[in-house]
Amino acid sequence: MTRHQRTIKNPFEVEGIGLHEGKAVRVIVRPGKPDTGCVFVRSDLPDSDPIPARLSEVAETARRTTLGKPAGTAVHTVEHLLAALHALHVDNLEVELDASELPGLDGSARPWFDLLTKAGVVDQKATAKVLRIERPVCVELEGATLMALPSDTDGLQLSYTLDYQQLGLAPQYVEIRLPGTDIARDVAPARTFVFASEIDALRDAGFGKGADEHNTLILEPSDNGLPAAANLRFHDEPARHKLLDLLGDLYLVGAELQGRIVATKSGHKAHHALVRRLVSEMEAGETSGRITRPTGMDIREISELLPHRYPFLLVDRVLELEGYRRAVGIKNVTVNEPFFVGHFPEQPIMPGVLILEALAQLAGTLLLRRMEYTGKLPVLWAIDKVKLRRSVVPGDQLRLEVEATKVRDTMGRVECLAKVNEHVAAEAQMVFTLVDAG
Repeated sequence: MTRHQRTIKNPFEVEGIGLHEGKAVRVIVRPGKPDTGCVFVRSDLPDSDPIPARLSEVAETARRTTLGKPAGTAVHTVEHLLAALHALHVDNLEVELDASELPGLDGSARPWFDLLTKAGVVDQKATAKVLRIERPVCVELEGATLMALPSDTDGLQLSYTLDYQQLGLAPQYVEIRLPGTDIARDVAPARTFVFASEIDALRDAGFGKGADEHNTLILEPSDNGLPAAANLRFHDEPARHKLLDLLGDLYLVGAELQGRIVATKSGHKAHHALVRRLVSEMEAGETSGRITRPTGMDIREISELLPHRYPFLLVDRVLELEGYRRAVGIKNVTVNEPFFVGHFPEQPIMPGVLILEALAQLAGTLLLRRMEYTGKLPVLWAIDKVKLRRSVVPGDQLRLEVEATKVRDTMGRVECLAKVNEHVAAEAQMVFTLVDAG
């Protein structure tokens, strides 16, 4: 099952107060180009890098999903917007905001649904990524359980079991299907909630500075196990909101999920752990060739773009190209590599500088795809924040990931990461200048 990528037709603006930071914020949402994903831009920090809605940007913060660096450039409480994007299959978007947290609005995802729908959701020519769950994946964390299971039917089925019996709330169960369930009607209106007994502790911890009775459901203890709160939108509104959070966090996989997700008592931390496992499964499938992307390049196409040749061409295949922003490639490390003759033949280890060179070549491939760089040659200008974390030996397969964070005129800054299986082998930040090839 495949589909086209999607974005919005028209930009829109919204203002409000952040649920936890309590600060006023103005948001401008614009259409995104194919293969760029959902990207957050902090207009109040003009020199900061854009923050993509991707697993690699997730910061471990409680009671919300934060992207970026909590002590620096970050965007807090993105899960309600991401849930709306997930349900509407919106892949590419630019979200500009002038504070550190998205507005809480009414505490649900319904306002985002309304704004996105009014802006118009349109197809793009590029094909969306699809991850079909082929084998069970289980996460158990701090009393929560999440299982990702294969399914014989197309689409995604989500179920959530909420259990707060210790706080006087009987277990609740809710299930949805995509496609099938009317998310805008049945899930999106469910508001964030808090138990009255938690409020003081949360406020002391710095949470809920912008929360009030208009955007937060306050639950009182109940003798009958039913949620005791005024103006409930659903009898099981807490469980529906938890499922909404799960839907938003799953957007960080970066692909259309096909399968079944079963969640019990889970929150954002457990959701992110499951996303991490699913992304690892997807990366393993890409590296092994089980999952292919229409945007990849074989060695012939790489050789047409890069000037490097044997024995110094260190990228065997480009698995994925996301526009002009990100590329993923592989380097198969064999015992026949010429550098193993002298480094070190009795205990061969791939030189760290060659891992960095492989990353630089993939970055060059990404930069040279821009039409204005035709006839140019990417030259490594500077390298910073280098970390060599593990040895790479014959038989390893290096997964190379590069992301252009800033490209201006003939200069480009690229974040680089090399992995073997799930383990980081090397990382660095590189700056390139593009010069005339002649």
